[in-house]
Amino acid sequence: MLRIGVLALQGAVREHVLSIEESGATAVQVKRLEDLEGLDALVLPGGESTTMRKLLDRYELLEPIRKLAEEGLPMFGTCAGLILLARNVVGQESHLGVMDVTVERNSFGRQVDSFEVDLDVKGLEEPFPAVFIRAPHIVEVGKSVEVLAKHDGRIVLARDGNFLGCSFHPELTDDHRLMRYFVKLVSETTPGVISK
Repeated sequence: MLRIGVLALQGAVREHVLSIEESGATAVQVKRLEDLEGLDALVLPGGESTTMRKLLDRYELLEPIRKLAEEGLPMFGTCAGLILLARNVVGQESHLGVMDVTVERNSFGRQVDSFEVDLDVKGLEEPFPAVFIRAPHIVEVGKSVEVLAKHDGRIVLARDGNFLGCSFHPELTDDHRLMRYFVKLVSETTPGVISK
């Protein structure tokens, strides 16, 4: 069975763990360097990207995670996790810088402006209930990036090879289709492993 890590420094960790398990994989909470060993993929959850960066630096996880990404480990970043993955972040330095996208933080307003919308997602037959909370959006994509969803003309879900990034919080719904999409992506890049 696939072992998918969830960066467990901040954010909706428990919800991601549940979604991974509902999608037929084993979830592993990643808090220390040794937790990265033997993973088939890593999920970077929402939270506050600046705080998450400080914690990644404090626990000396940033460079090891970047190295795993460069070696091809699939990663799924949601909200702040998308910001961590992005090659460029408007107005500030990038973090991991491995996904060929440019993102802008807080594109949809403050916490009080949070909203939910049914989103048409490429590859899904029915709309996905997307929860936006202080969400970023993707301003630009590289040539290798596939845009999977937009909201109000802004890119909010994209795939760049082994990297999947979304502006919203799929883990805050009971709909696990996006996590299943990621698990399928992981199983296709991990020879000899078949998820449920």
